[in-house]
Amino acid sequence: MKSGNFRAYLAWIIVCIVWGTTYLAIRVGVESLPPMLFAGVRWTTAGSIFIIILKLRGKTLPDKKDFLHMSIMSLSMLGVGNGLVVVGEQWISSGLAALLLTTVPFWIVGIELLASSGPKINLTIITGLLLGLIGITFIFGDDLSILLNHDQLLGVLCILGAVISWSFGSVYSKYRKVKTHPLMSAAIQMFVAGLAQTITGLSLGETTEISISQNGLLALGYLTAIASIFGYGSYIYAIEHLPLSLVSSYAYVNPVIAVFLGWMILNEKLNLFIVLSTVIIITGVIIVKKGNEKLLGSSLKRV
Repeated sequence: MKSGNFRAYLAWIIVCIVWGTTYLAIRVGVESLPPMLFAGVRWTTAGSIFIIILKLRGKTLPDKKDFLHMSIMSLSMLGVGNGLVVVGEQWISSGLAALLLTTVPFWIVGIELLASSGPKINLTIITGLLLGLIGITFIFGDDLSILLNHDQLLGVLCILGAVISWSFGSVYSKYRKVKTHPLMSAAIQMFVAGLAQTITGLSLGETTEISISQNGLLALGYLTAIASIFGYGSYIYAIEHLPLSLVSSYAYVNPVIAVFLGWMILNEKLNLFIVLSTVIIITGVIIVKKGNEKLLGSSLKRV
């Protein structure tokens, strides 16, 4: 194996592992730090460091038009999407949050159906969507009390809002391309989202809820340096040197790692229903992805 390929595969493995641990780190962090300030400090710090590094390497800042589009992507995906994940994990387990977030491809398909003309769905996609729905019901198969508990239901609704917001941002980014370097775009998005979350946290009076703890600070440092900067840098390197279909498979690995770590470290529930739901949802995601590839192939033939 060439050294370049080895580094690329190593970068992909890092993404699979590191991004799978973020749910655990968030769950640990929100036990002592208020959610919006916790998320805001993470993204503003990571974004600021990234922007400085990129400027020193000669990358240019975006123009006004690109900045507007990046801000919409940033607020929908990182600002609201990631922000609601942090809020939701105050009340539900990290593993449950990770499993619910695997449904993003289903929502992206639905939003694209509404947002654009032309064939956007087929029998393969429908099959994947139905499997995903079955998988979600399996999550609550042995404990419907989650949906009857006010706080836990609120946590589930937060994750649902996060999924919808992230999916909207993903579709928007597909149809609103920017000319800015992808790393600079990511850095700007981190900073904008973090700034919005910080302002929201201050407006909500979260400064009175801060309880400094070693675990909270370690979680914040890990998410900022490892998950945001190191993890995203590895992701960019991987997609530049490996097929996107391979790199994107990190999304199938992340929830498995999140569920296992939540069970091992935080004693979160892990039973047959959780295992089955993980397998069914991930299978559904893979089938939806295959269906989208078929649509893309057929549209290219017509062109």
